[in-house]
Amino acid sequence: MFDNQLEIQRLATANELRKKGINPYPHFIRKDMSIAYFRSKFNYINELDDKKEDSILVALAGRIKLMRIAGKAIFANIEDESGNIQIYFNKNSIGDEWFEEVKRNVEVGDIIKVRGYAFVTKTGEFSLHVSELQLAAKSISPLPEKYHGLVDIETRYRQRYLDMIMNPEVKKDFKVRSIVISTIRKFIESKGFLEVETPMMHPIAGGANARPFVTFHNSLGVDRYLRIAPELYLKRLIVGGFEAVYEMNRCFRNEGMDLTHNPEFTSIEFYWAYHTYRDLMNLTEELFNVLLDELDMEKVFEFDGLKLDFSKPFARINYKRAIVEIGGIAPDIVESKDKILKKLSEDGFEANEKLDLGHLQAELFDNYVEHKLINPTFIVDFPISISPLSRRSDDNPEVAERFELFIAGRELANGFNELNDPIDQYHRFSAQLEDKKAGNDEAHEMDEDYVRALGYAMPPTAGEGLGIDRLVMLLTNKKSIRDVILFPAMRPLKD
Repeated sequence: MFDNQLEIQRLATANELRKKGINPYPHFIRKDMSIAYFRSKFNYINELDDKKEDSILVALAGRIKLMRIAGKAIFANIEDESGNIQIYFNKNSIGDEWFEEVKRNVEVGDIIKVRGYAFVTKTGEFSLHVSELQLAAKSISPLPEKYHGLVDIETRYRQRYLDMIMNPEVKKDFKVRSIVISTIRKFIESKGFLEVETPMMHPIAGGANARPFVTFHNSLGVDRYLRIAPELYLKRLIVGGFEAVYEMNRCFRNEGMDLTHNPEFTSIEFYWAYHTYRDLMNLTEELFNVLLDELDMEKVFEFDGLKLDFSKPFARINYKRAIVEIGGIAPDIVESKDKILKKLSEDGFEANEKLDLGHLQAELFDNYVEHKLINPTFIVDFPISISPLSRRSDDNPEVAERFELFIAGRELANGFNELNDPIDQYHRFSAQLEDKKAGNDEAHEMDEDYVRALGYAMPPTAGEGLGIDRLVMLLTNKKSIRDVILFPAMRPLKD
Protein backbone atom coordinates (compact mmCIF):
# COMPACT_ATOMS: atom_id res chain seq x y z
CA MET A 1 0.00 0.00 0.00
CA PHE A 2 2.55 2.57 1.12
CA ASP A 3 5.48 1.38 -0.91
CA ASN A 4 7.39 4.28 -2.42
CA GLN A 5 10.64 5.32 -0.77
CA LEU A 6 9.30 8.48 0.88
CA GLU A 7 6.33 6.62 2.35
CA ILE A 8 8.60 3.87 3.65
CA GLN A 9 10.75 6.51 5.35
CA ARG A 10 7.71 8.14 6.95
CA LEU A 11 6.42 4.80 8.18
CA ALA A 12 9.80 4.26 9.80
CA THR A 13 9.51 7.69 11.43
CA ALA A 14 6.08 6.84 12.82
CA ASN A 15 7.45 3.57 14.24
CA GLU A 16 10.40 5.41 15.76
CA LEU A 17 8.02 7.81 17.48
CA ARG A 18 6.05 4.88 18.92
CA LYS A 19 9.24 3.36 20.34
CA LYS A 20 9.88 6.64 22.14
CA GLY A 21 6.39 6.56 23.64
CA ILE A 22 5.00 9.21 21.28
CA ASN A 23 1.70 8.21 19.65
CA PRO A 24 1.70 9.53 16.06
CA TYR A 25 -2.13 9.38 16.11
CA PRO A 26 -3.23 10.64 19.53
CA HIS A 27 -6.84 11.28 20.43
CA PHE A 28 -8.52 14.03 22.49
CA ILE A 29 -6.79 16.83 20.60
CA ARG A 30 -8.70 20.07 21.03
CA LYS A 31 -8.07 23.59 19.79
CA ASP A 32 -9.34 26.84 21.22
CA MET A 33 -10.39 28.52 17.98
CA SER A 34 -10.00 28.54 14.22
CA ILE A 35 -7.07 30.27 12.55
CA ALA A 36 -9.42 32.82 10.98
CA TYR A 37 -10.88 33.71 14.36
CA PHE A 38 -7.40 33.91 15.89
CA ARG A 39 -6.39 36.38 13.17
CA SER A 40 -9.50 38.46 13.78
CA LYS A 41 -9.23 38.41 17.58
CA PHE A 42 -5.58 39.45 17.75
CA ASN A 43 -5.35 41.59 14.64
CA TYR A 44 -5.03 44.71 16.76
CA ILE A 45 -1.38 43.97 17.50
CA ASN A 46 -0.58 44.91 13.90
CA GLU A 47 -1.51 48.47 14.84
CA LEU A 48 0.65 48.70 17.98
CA ASP A 49 3.57 51.11 17.85
CA ASP A 50 5.87 49.34 20.31
CA LYS A 51 5.80 45.70 21.46
CA LYS A 52 3.76 43.87 18.81
CA GLU A 53 2.64 40.79 20.72
CA ASP A 54 -0.03 39.52 23.09
CA SER A 55 0.46 37.49 26.25
CA ILE A 56 -2.68 35.34 25.94
CA LEU A 57 -1.88 31.70 25.12
CA VAL A 58 -4.10 30.12 22.46
CA ALA A 59 -4.21 26.56 21.07
CA LEU A 60 -4.53 26.18 17.28
CA ALA A 61 -4.35 23.10 15.08
CA GLY A 62 -3.69 22.57 11.40
CA ARG A 63 -1.79 20.80 8.66
CA ILE A 64 1.80 21.86 8.01
CA LYS A 65 1.93 23.23 4.46
CA LEU A 66 5.42 24.72 4.62
CA MET A 67 8.37 24.27 6.98
CA ARG A 68 11.68 26.13 7.05
CA ILE A 69 14.51 25.39 9.47
CA ALA A 70 16.68 28.40 10.26
CA GLY A 71 19.42 27.20 12.66
CA LYS A 72 17.99 27.16 16.16
CA ALA A 73 14.54 28.29 14.99
CA ILE A 74 11.81 26.87 12.76
CA PHE A 75 9.22 28.75 10.73
CA ALA A 76 6.20 26.83 9.46
CA ASN A 77 2.84 27.52 7.89
CA ILE A 78 -0.17 25.61 9.18
CA GLU A 79 -3.64 25.52 7.65
CA ASP A 80 -7.07 24.60 8.94
CA GLU A 81 -10.47 24.84 7.27
CA SER A 82 -10.67 28.58 7.84
CA GLY A 83 -7.23 29.69 6.64
CA ASN A 84 -3.51 29.56 7.33
CA ILE A 85 -0.96 31.24 9.56
CA GLN A 86 2.78 31.29 10.11
CA ILE A 87 4.09 29.76 13.32
CA TYR A 88 7.52 30.25 14.88
CA PHE A 89 9.37 28.34 17.57
CA ASN A 90 12.95 27.81 18.72
CA LYS A 91 14.92 25.77 21.20
CA ASN A 92 14.17 28.17 24.03
CA SER A 93 10.40 28.21 23.43
CA ILE A 94 9.77 24.44 23.30
CA GLY A 95 12.97 23.03 24.84
CA ASP A 96 16.16 21.69 23.27
CA GLU A 97 15.24 18.01 23.31
CA TRP A 98 11.72 18.41 21.87
CA PHE A 99 13.01 20.92 19.31
CA GLU A 100 15.41 18.29 17.95
CA GLU A 101 12.64 15.68 17.94
CA VAL A 102 10.34 17.98 15.96
CA LYS A 103 13.15 18.94 13.62
CA ARG A 104 13.84 15.25 12.92
CA ASN A 105 10.35 13.71 12.86
CA VAL A 106 7.72 16.35 12.10
CA GLU A 107 7.25 17.04 8.39
CA VAL A 108 5.18 18.88 5.81
CA GLY A 109 1.75 17.23 5.64
CA ASP A 110 1.63 16.36 9.35
CA ILE A 111 -1.20 17.77 11.43
CA ILE A 112 -0.08 19.45 14.65
CA LYS A 113 -1.54 21.24 17.63
CA VAL A 114 0.34 24.31 18.83
CA ARG A 115 -0.12 26.62 21.78
CA GLY A 116 1.35 30.08 21.85
CA TYR A 117 0.70 33.80 21.59
CA ALA A 118 0.13 36.20 18.72
CA PHE A 119 3.04 38.34 17.61
CA VAL A 120 4.40 40.17 14.57
CA THR A 121 7.79 39.10 13.21
CA LYS A 122 10.57 41.51 12.32
CA THR A 123 9.51 41.24 8.69
CA GLY A 124 5.99 42.33 9.66
CA GLU A 125 4.16 38.99 9.37
CA PHE A 126 1.38 38.21 11.84
CA SER A 127 2.31 34.87 13.43
CA LEU A 128 1.94 32.54 16.39
CA HIS A 129 4.92 32.26 18.73
CA VAL A 130 4.78 28.60 19.81
CA SER A 131 5.47 27.49 23.35
CA GLU A 132 3.96 23.98 23.04
CA LEU A 133 3.77 21.67 20.02
CA GLN A 134 2.06 18.27 19.76
CA LEU A 135 1.77 15.92 16.82
CA ALA A 136 -1.93 15.31 16.08
CA ALA A 137 -1.66 13.02 13.03
CA LYS A 138 1.35 11.78 11.09
CA SER A 139 1.15 12.03 7.29
CA ILE A 140 2.55 8.89 5.67
CA SER A 141 2.02 10.07 2.09
CA PRO A 142 3.98 13.23 1.25
CA LEU A 143 2.10 16.14 -0.30
CA PRO A 144 2.73 17.08 -3.93
CA GLU A 145 5.62 19.47 -4.51
CA LYS A 146 4.67 22.94 -3.30
CA TYR A 147 5.34 25.08 -6.35
CA HIS A 148 3.59 22.83 -8.88
CA GLY A 149 0.82 21.71 -6.58
CA LEU A 150 -1.83 19.24 -7.71
CA VAL A 151 -2.79 20.12 -11.26
CA ASP A 152 -3.61 16.77 -12.87
CA ILE A 153 -7.38 16.94 -13.25
CA GLU A 154 -7.92 13.17 -13.11
CA THR A 155 -6.03 12.90 -9.81
CA ARG A 156 -7.93 15.87 -8.41
CA TYR A 157 -11.28 14.16 -9.05
CA ARG A 158 -10.18 10.69 -7.93
CA GLN A 159 -8.46 11.94 -4.77
CA ARG A 160 -10.73 14.83 -3.77
CA TYR A 161 -9.23 14.82 -0.27
CA LEU A 162 -5.81 15.62 -1.76
CA ASP A 163 -7.37 18.19 -4.08
CA MET A 164 -8.85 19.96 -1.05
CA ILE A 165 -5.53 19.91 0.81
CA MET A 166 -3.58 21.39 -2.10
CA ASN A 167 -6.22 23.72 -3.57
CA PRO A 168 -8.03 25.65 -0.82
CA GLU A 169 -10.36 27.30 -3.36
CA VAL A 170 -11.97 23.88 -3.89
CA LYS A 171 -13.27 23.97 -0.32
CA LYS A 172 -14.75 27.40 -1.02
CA ASP A 173 -16.69 26.03 -4.00
CA PHE A 174 -18.19 23.25 -1.92
CA LYS A 175 -19.07 25.68 0.85
CA VAL A 176 -20.98 27.63 -1.80
CA ARG A 177 -22.76 24.40 -2.71
CA SER A 178 -23.74 23.91 0.92
CA ILE A 179 -25.05 27.48 1.15
CA VAL A 180 -27.04 27.01 -2.07
CA ILE A 181 -28.69 23.84 -0.76
CA SER A 182 -29.53 25.31 2.66
CA THR A 183 -30.83 28.53 1.07
CA ILE A 184 -33.11 26.61 -1.30
CA ARG A 185 -34.41 24.52 1.58
CA LYS A 186 -35.17 27.59 3.71
CA PHE A 187 -36.75 29.41 0.77
CA ILE A 188 -39.01 26.57 -0.34
CA GLU A 189 -40.12 25.85 3.23
CA SER A 190 -40.91 29.55 3.75
CA LYS A 191 -43.45 29.10 0.95
CA GLY A 192 -45.20 26.33 2.87
CA PHE A 193 -43.61 23.24 1.29
CA LEU A 194 -43.10 20.11 3.37
CA GLU A 195 -39.89 18.09 2.94
CA VAL A 196 -40.53 14.38 2.37
CA GLU A 197 -38.53 11.27 1.50
CA THR A 198 -39.56 8.82 -1.21
CA PRO A 199 -38.03 5.48 -2.28
CA MET A 200 -34.64 5.29 -3.97
CA MET A 201 -35.40 1.83 -5.39
CA HIS A 202 -38.45 1.69 -7.65
CA PRO A 203 -40.37 -1.34 -8.94
CA ILE A 204 -40.91 0.55 -12.21
CA ALA A 205 -38.48 2.95 -13.87
CA GLY A 206 -40.42 6.19 -14.30
CA GLY A 207 -40.68 9.90 -13.64
CA ALA A 208 -38.45 10.95 -16.55
CA ASN A 209 -37.20 9.76 -19.91
CA ALA A 210 -33.89 8.08 -19.07
CA ARG A 211 -32.22 4.69 -18.89
CA PRO A 212 -32.21 3.32 -15.32
CA PHE A 213 -29.68 1.42 -13.24
CA VAL A 214 -31.01 -2.05 -12.45
CA THR A 215 -30.32 -4.04 -9.29
CA PHE A 216 -31.77 -7.26 -7.88
CA HIS A 217 -33.59 -7.57 -4.59
CA ASN A 218 -32.65 -10.99 -3.22
CA SER A 219 -35.41 -11.25 -0.63
CA LEU A 220 -38.23 -10.29 -3.00
CA GLY A 221 -36.65 -12.03 -5.98
CA VAL A 222 -37.33 -9.11 -8.32
CA ASP A 223 -35.47 -6.37 -10.13
CA ARG A 224 -35.46 -2.86 -8.66
CA TYR A 225 -34.50 0.37 -10.42
CA LEU A 226 -32.49 3.16 -8.84
CA ARG A 227 -34.76 6.11 -9.18
CA ILE A 228 -34.61 8.28 -12.24
CA ALA A 229 -36.79 10.89 -10.55
CA PRO A 230 -39.07 11.03 -7.48
CA GLU A 231 -41.94 12.63 -9.45
CA LEU A 232 -44.57 9.90 -9.43
CA TYR A 233 -44.18 9.25 -5.69
CA LEU A 234 -44.37 12.93 -4.83
CA LYS A 235 -47.57 13.28 -6.84
CA ARG A 236 -49.03 10.28 -4.99
CA LEU A 237 -48.58 12.39 -1.85
CA ILE A 238 -50.55 15.21 -3.45
CA VAL A 239 -53.33 12.69 -4.09
CA GLY A 240 -53.04 11.69 -0.43
CA GLY A 241 -53.72 15.21 0.81
CA PHE A 242 -50.43 17.09 1.09
CA GLU A 243 -50.72 20.27 -0.95
CA ALA A 244 -47.08 21.37 -1.17
CA VAL A 245 -44.22 18.85 -0.97
CA TYR A 246 -40.59 18.75 -2.02
CA GLU A 247 -37.63 16.39 -2.00
CA MET A 248 -33.98 17.30 -2.49
CA ASN A 249 -31.90 14.20 -3.01
CA ARG A 250 -29.99 11.97 -5.43
CA CYS A 251 -31.28 10.59 -8.72
CA PHE A 252 -29.57 8.05 -10.97
CA ARG A 253 -29.47 7.75 -14.74
CA ASN A 254 -27.51 5.09 -16.59
CA GLU A 255 -26.28 7.39 -19.32
CA GLY A 256 -23.09 8.91 -20.67
CA MET A 257 -20.84 11.26 -18.73
CA ASP A 258 -19.84 14.69 -19.98
CA LEU A 259 -19.41 18.26 -18.73
CA THR A 260 -23.03 18.48 -17.56
CA HIS A 261 -23.93 14.84 -16.80
CA ASN A 262 -22.96 12.52 -13.95
CA PRO A 263 -24.67 9.12 -13.40
CA GLU A 264 -25.80 10.22 -9.95
CA PHE A 265 -26.83 13.79 -9.42
CA THR A 266 -28.77 15.98 -7.01
CA SER A 267 -32.05 17.65 -7.82
CA ILE A 268 -34.99 19.21 -6.04
CA GLU A 269 -38.52 18.43 -7.13
CA PHE A 270 -41.52 20.23 -5.68
CA TYR A 271 -45.25 19.97 -6.28
CA TRP A 272 -47.82 22.65 -5.51
CA ALA A 273 -51.55 21.96 -5.51
CA TYR A 274 -53.91 24.70 -6.70
CA HIS A 275 -51.09 26.51 -8.51
CA THR A 276 -49.96 26.64 -12.14
CA TYR A 277 -46.69 26.41 -14.00
CA ARG A 278 -46.70 30.19 -14.27
CA ASP A 279 -46.71 30.38 -10.46
CA LEU A 280 -43.66 28.09 -10.52
CA MET A 281 -41.87 30.36 -12.99
CA ASN A 282 -42.46 33.30 -10.64
CA LEU A 283 -41.24 31.22 -7.69
CA THR A 284 -38.10 30.14 -9.57
CA GLU A 285 -37.24 33.69 -10.55
CA GLU A 286 -37.65 34.79 -6.94
CA LEU A 287 -35.42 31.91 -5.81
CA PHE A 288 -32.57 33.06 -8.06
CA ASN A 289 -32.74 36.57 -6.60
CA VAL A 290 -32.63 35.11 -3.08
CA LEU A 291 -29.62 32.92 -3.96
CA LEU A 292 -27.64 35.80 -5.48
CA ASP A 293 -28.34 37.94 -2.43
CA GLU A 294 -27.36 35.15 -0.03
CA LEU A 295 -24.09 34.60 -1.91
CA ASP A 296 -23.48 38.35 -2.14
CA MET A 297 -23.23 38.12 -5.92
CA GLU A 298 -23.92 40.85 -8.45
CA LYS A 299 -27.03 40.52 -10.60
CA VAL A 300 -24.78 40.64 -13.68
CA PHE A 301 -21.89 38.18 -13.65
CA GLU A 302 -19.77 36.03 -15.93
CA PHE A 303 -20.04 32.30 -16.51
CA ASP A 304 -17.72 30.47 -18.89
CA GLY A 305 -16.90 33.68 -20.75
CA LEU A 306 -20.58 34.68 -21.05
CA LYS A 307 -22.10 37.74 -19.42
CA LEU A 308 -25.33 36.77 -17.64
CA ASP A 309 -27.90 39.38 -16.65
CA PHE A 310 -30.23 38.55 -13.75
CA SER A 311 -31.17 42.19 -13.14
CA LYS A 312 -34.19 42.02 -15.48
CA PRO A 313 -37.28 39.80 -15.46
CA PHE A 314 -36.60 36.42 -17.04
CA ALA A 315 -37.69 36.20 -20.68
CA ARG A 316 -40.66 33.92 -21.49
CA ILE A 317 -40.88 32.61 -25.05
CA ASN A 318 -43.19 30.09 -26.73
CA TYR A 319 -41.45 26.86 -27.85
CA LYS A 320 -42.30 27.09 -31.56
CA ARG A 321 -41.73 30.84 -31.66
CA ALA A 322 -38.24 30.26 -30.20
CA ILE A 323 -37.45 27.81 -33.01
CA VAL A 324 -38.47 30.41 -35.57
CA GLU A 325 -37.19 33.64 -34.00
CA ILE A 326 -34.09 32.38 -32.17
CA GLY A 327 -33.28 29.27 -34.18
CA GLY A 328 -33.88 30.96 -37.52
CA ILE A 329 -36.07 28.14 -38.84
CA ALA A 330 -38.84 29.07 -41.31
CA PRO A 331 -42.39 28.58 -39.90
CA ASP A 332 -43.38 26.20 -42.71
CA ILE A 333 -40.45 23.92 -41.86
CA VAL A 334 -41.46 23.77 -38.17
CA GLU A 335 -44.88 22.34 -39.08
CA SER A 336 -43.70 19.66 -41.52
CA LYS A 337 -42.00 16.35 -40.69
CA ASP A 338 -40.53 16.01 -44.16
CA LYS A 339 -39.16 19.56 -44.20
CA ILE A 340 -37.66 19.17 -40.71
CA LEU A 341 -35.93 15.95 -41.76
CA LYS A 342 -34.61 17.63 -44.90
CA LYS A 343 -33.37 20.69 -42.94
CA LEU A 344 -31.62 18.53 -40.34
CA SER A 345 -30.01 16.37 -43.03
CA GLU A 346 -28.80 19.40 -44.99
CA ASP A 347 -27.14 20.80 -41.88
CA GLY A 348 -25.45 17.54 -40.94
CA PHE A 349 -27.75 16.48 -38.08
CA GLU A 350 -29.10 12.94 -37.81
CA ALA A 351 -32.76 12.29 -37.03
CA ASN A 352 -34.95 9.22 -36.99
CA GLU A 353 -37.62 9.52 -39.66
CA LYS A 354 -39.96 7.45 -37.46
CA LEU A 355 -40.15 10.28 -34.91
CA ASP A 356 -43.42 12.18 -34.67
CA LEU A 357 -43.67 15.92 -35.33
CA GLY A 358 -43.19 16.89 -31.67
CA HIS A 359 -39.97 14.90 -31.32
CA LEU A 360 -38.65 16.33 -34.61
CA GLN A 361 -39.44 19.85 -33.38
CA ALA A 362 -37.40 18.95 -30.31
CA GLU A 363 -34.50 18.08 -32.65
CA LEU A 364 -34.78 21.58 -34.14
CA PHE A 365 -34.87 23.15 -30.68
CA ASP A 366 -31.88 21.17 -29.39
CA ASN A 367 -29.72 21.92 -32.43
CA TYR A 368 -30.68 25.47 -33.34
CA VAL A 369 -32.04 27.16 -30.21
CA GLU A 370 -30.78 25.82 -26.89
CA HIS A 371 -27.16 27.00 -27.15
CA LYS A 372 -28.36 30.54 -27.95
CA LEU A 373 -30.36 30.95 -24.72
CA ILE A 374 -27.77 32.85 -22.68
CA ASN A 375 -29.69 35.12 -20.29
CA PRO A 376 -32.33 33.47 -18.06
CA THR A 377 -35.14 32.36 -20.38
CA PHE A 378 -38.30 30.34 -19.79
CA ILE A 379 -39.31 28.38 -22.87
CA VAL A 380 -43.02 27.60 -22.52
CA ASP A 381 -45.73 25.42 -24.09
CA PHE A 382 -43.94 22.32 -25.38
CA PRO A 383 -45.21 19.70 -27.83
CA ILE A 384 -47.41 17.24 -25.95
CA SER A 385 -45.66 14.18 -27.41
CA ILE A 386 -42.41 15.00 -25.61
CA SER A 387 -44.22 15.80 -22.35
CA PRO A 388 -45.84 12.53 -21.22
CA LEU A 389 -46.65 13.70 -17.69
CA SER A 390 -47.79 17.26 -18.50
CA ARG A 391 -51.34 18.55 -18.71
CA ARG A 392 -52.66 19.41 -22.16
CA SER A 393 -53.50 23.02 -22.90
CA ASP A 394 -57.21 23.76 -22.94
CA ASP A 395 -56.62 25.98 -25.98
CA ASN A 396 -54.51 23.50 -27.97
CA PRO A 397 -54.48 19.79 -27.08
CA GLU A 398 -51.18 19.32 -28.95
CA VAL A 399 -49.41 21.67 -26.52
CA ALA A 400 -48.30 20.88 -22.96
CA GLU A 401 -48.58 23.50 -20.24
CA ARG A 402 -44.89 23.24 -19.52
CA PHE A 403 -41.73 25.32 -19.20
CA GLU A 404 -38.01 24.78 -19.11
CA LEU A 405 -35.53 27.33 -17.75
CA PHE A 406 -32.38 27.87 -19.80
CA ILE A 407 -29.31 29.84 -18.72
CA ALA A 408 -25.97 30.00 -20.54
CA GLY A 409 -27.26 27.60 -23.18
CA ARG A 410 -28.17 24.90 -20.64
CA GLU A 411 -31.39 23.59 -19.17
CA LEU A 412 -31.58 24.13 -15.40
CA ALA A 413 -35.22 23.49 -14.54
CA ASN A 414 -38.29 21.78 -15.95
CA GLY A 415 -41.84 22.37 -14.76
CA PHE A 416 -45.42 21.92 -15.85
CA ASN A 417 -49.05 21.71 -14.92
CA GLU A 418 -49.43 18.09 -13.91
CA LEU A 419 -51.61 15.71 -15.84
CA ASN A 420 -54.30 14.61 -13.39
CA ASP A 421 -56.71 12.92 -15.81
CA PRO A 422 -56.18 9.17 -15.14
CA ILE A 423 -57.57 8.09 -18.53
CA ASP A 424 -55.33 10.49 -20.46
CA GLN A 425 -52.37 9.38 -18.35
CA TYR A 426 -53.10 5.72 -19.05
CA HIS A 427 -53.18 6.33 -22.79
CA ARG A 428 -49.94 8.29 -22.68
CA PHE A 429 -48.19 5.52 -20.76
CA SER A 430 -49.49 3.12 -23.40
CA ALA A 431 -48.03 5.30 -26.14
CA GLN A 432 -44.71 5.31 -24.29
CA LEU A 433 -44.77 1.51 -24.24
CA GLU A 434 -45.10 1.53 -28.02
CA ASP A 435 -42.07 3.85 -28.18
CA LYS A 436 -40.14 1.39 -26.00
CA LYS A 437 -41.08 -1.50 -28.29
CA ALA A 438 -39.82 0.60 -31.21
CA GLY A 439 -36.41 0.84 -29.58
CA ASN A 440 -36.60 3.90 -27.31
CA ASP A 441 -34.81 2.66 -24.16
CA GLU A 442 -35.67 5.86 -22.32
CA ALA A 443 -39.45 5.69 -22.78
CA HIS A 444 -41.68 5.40 -19.69
CA GLU A 445 -42.94 2.10 -18.37
CA MET A 446 -46.60 1.65 -17.57
CA ASP A 447 -47.19 2.49 -13.90
CA GLU A 448 -50.67 1.17 -13.17
CA ASP A 449 -50.51 2.01 -9.47
CA TYR A 450 -49.85 5.65 -10.32
CA VAL A 451 -52.83 5.66 -12.70
CA ARG A 452 -54.87 4.07 -9.91
CA ALA A 453 -53.75 6.86 -7.57
CA LEU A 454 -54.93 9.46 -10.08
CA GLY A 455 -58.25 7.61 -10.08
CA TYR A 456 -58.77 8.86 -6.53
CA ALA A 457 -58.40 12.43 -7.89
CA MET A 458 -55.37 14.66 -7.72
CA PRO A 459 -56.16 18.37 -7.38
CA PRO A 460 -54.88 20.78 -10.06
CA THR A 461 -51.14 20.78 -9.39
CA ALA A 462 -47.96 22.24 -10.81
CA GLY A 463 -44.55 20.59 -10.35
CA GLU A 464 -40.93 21.44 -11.05
CA GLY A 465 -37.50 19.85 -10.99
CA LEU A 466 -34.30 21.90 -10.61
CA GLY A 467 -30.80 20.47 -11.06
CA ILE A 468 -28.66 21.38 -8.05
CA ASP A 469 -25.32 20.44 -9.64
CA ARG A 470 -25.82 22.59 -12.74
CA LEU A 471 -27.07 25.41 -10.55
CA VAL A 472 -23.89 25.28 -8.44
CA MET A 473 -21.80 25.15 -11.64
CA LEU A 474 -23.47 28.38 -12.70
CA LEU A 475 -22.95 30.13 -9.36
CA THR A 476 -19.29 29.07 -9.03
CA ASN A 477 -18.36 29.55 -12.71
CA LYS A 478 -17.36 25.93 -13.21
CA LYS A 479 -17.39 24.31 -16.66
CA SER A 480 -17.55 20.69 -15.51
CA ILE A 481 -20.13 19.04 -13.28
CA ARG A 482 -17.26 17.06 -11.71
CA ASP A 483 -15.98 20.33 -10.20
CA VAL A 484 -19.13 20.65 -8.06
CA ILE A 485 -19.60 16.99 -7.04
CA LEU A 486 -17.29 15.95 -4.24
CA PHE A 487 -16.77 12.43 -5.55
CA PRO A 488 -17.79 12.28 -9.24
CA ALA A 489 -18.05 9.06 -11.20
CA MET A 490 -14.73 8.15 -12.86
CA ARG A 491 -13.67 5.48 -15.31
CA PRO A 492 -11.75 2.63 -13.61
CA LEU A 493 -7.99 2.96 -13.62
CA LYS A 494 -6.15 0.40 -15.69
CA ASP A 495 -3.77 -1.89 -13.80
